[in-house]
Amino acid sequence: MVVGTLKIEFRIRDNHSLKGKRKIVRSMVDRVKHRFNASIAEVGSNDNWQRIELGISTTGNDRRHIESTLDNILSFLESLYLAEIVNTDSEILNL
Repeated sequence: MVVGTLKIEFRIRDNHSLKGKRKIVRSMVDRVKHRFNASIAEVGSNDNWQRIELGISTTGNDRRHIESTLDNILSFLESLYLAEIVNTDSEILNL
């Protein structure tokens, strides 16, 4: 079994409330779940209205497929132009 994880940190420039942040996070989470069938959640910076930290994980039996899926998710989130990507960190585990 292969497990892939991806942590992405975003910065929201034109946001001035937690309500606006929640709208953006919900949009990102729903779109990724629907399109890629991956687990995704907000994992940090919950009270900071200008930063988003998302954690994404996926499992399978082929390392190349997991890497490709995580890369596609990252590209997809970047193409939404909802927030600026500040940092990413990924890890692939063979169990």
